[in-house]
Amino acid sequence: MSARDFTISPQLGRGLERLRHRSLIVGIVALVGCIVGALFRPDQFFRSYLFSYMFYIGLTIGCMAVVMLQYLTGGAWGIVLRRVTEAASRTLLLLMFLFIPVLIGIPKLYIWSHADVVAKDLILQHKHLYLNVPFFLLRAAIYFAGWLLFAHFLNKWSREQEETGRDPRARRLQLLSGPGLCFYAMSATFAAVDWVMSIDPHWYSTIYGLLFVAGQGLSALSFCVIVLVILAKDGGPLADAVGPAHLHDLGKLMLTFTMLWAYFSFSQLLIIWSGNLAGEIPWYLTRMTGGWQWVGILLVLFHFAMPFALLLSRNLKRTGPTLIRIAGVIIVMRFVDLFWQVEPGFHQTAFWLDWMDILAPIGIGGLWLADFLVQLKKRTLLPLGDPYLEQAILHGGVSESSY
Repeated sequence: MSARDFTISPQLGRGLERLRHRSLIVGIVALVGCIVGALFRPDQFFRSYLFSYMFYIGLTIGCMAVVMLQYLTGGAWGIVLRRVTEAASRTLLLLMFLFIPVLIGIPKLYIWSHADVVAKDLILQHKHLYLNVPFFLLRAAIYFAGWLLFAHFLNKWSREQEETGRDPRARRLQLLSGPGLCFYAMSATFAAVDWVMSIDPHWYSTIYGLLFVAGQGLSALSFCVIVLVILAKDGGPLADAVGPAHLHDLGKLMLTFTMLWAYFSFSQLLIIWSGNLAGEIPWYLTRMTGGWQWVGILLVLFHFAMPFALLLSRNLKRTGPTLIRIAGVIIVMRFVDLFWQVEPGFHQTAFWLDWMDILAPIGIGGLWLADFLVQLKKRTLLPLGDPYLEQAILHGGVSESSY
């Protein structure tokens, strides 16, 4: 196999370049529309921006976690999607700059940032040692510094493997991935607490961060499935590399994370509801009244029940067009879940959907997708220096003669 075997053809390259330009234009236009809205209703802009941003940062660090998981555990599924996850991880620098509006919106998003409010609230006074703006900024800087550091070395050493043919599961990458996954789990948990849970600083859940970790893994795997199936269909560059067994493996992982997300969600509800404590139960009461309960039912049906039922089928997991549809539904529901996490904290009496709730995900997503496509084109679509690549392709059910 040569680098030419798994690179983007000129025709596909032109198609991706057109997609990049269009996504960039759509993203800029949508964000400009949101900025115009921010001039008149800044509160709503920051709320819409926050839940949208949480999806894309979760998708990005989730992809980075998938890379590290594969280095530790092995598996053909991780080899064929490594370049996709690496490209996603390299968008972290863009997301660091896109975090600036969240920082600007701290006074609009978090009541604990107002000294006069804290002075009148005994609970906030007790939590002030943690919930204060300087420490909030310091923690955010630590999260991004760690994510960027691990993403840098994962991509750097992967590129060296491409150039030298070194074993990608060398000791140094395993030593990096172990602490990397630990840092990811801790940082993703604290980021979820800082950026979302502290919207209601009187409420708390010890399992809250794990909900986001499971959702990020599910988002990452669903996105990777979509990209792989697109690149492998109709004689695409990965048509001779990605086979039914690869999709089956990824489908099983999607099923696992779907059940994990549902388990954490139900466990949190069960514990809080059975405890019936005045400081915890209002968070769910808000989301079970005023129209928000229909969003919760939507999540039960399409974030868990439908994907769970379909992904139980072996044949569906091995069929690219079907799997891509399931992945698409999951990604849409990830937005709905984050919307349900954030917006009821500001609209507690009745369901609220603003036009900026639609434009903000499109705006950030347009910029993110454009950057992702740039990163994807920088390297071959498969790690050709990986000594296990041939075995990984054979595992997928692709005939030896096809590559």
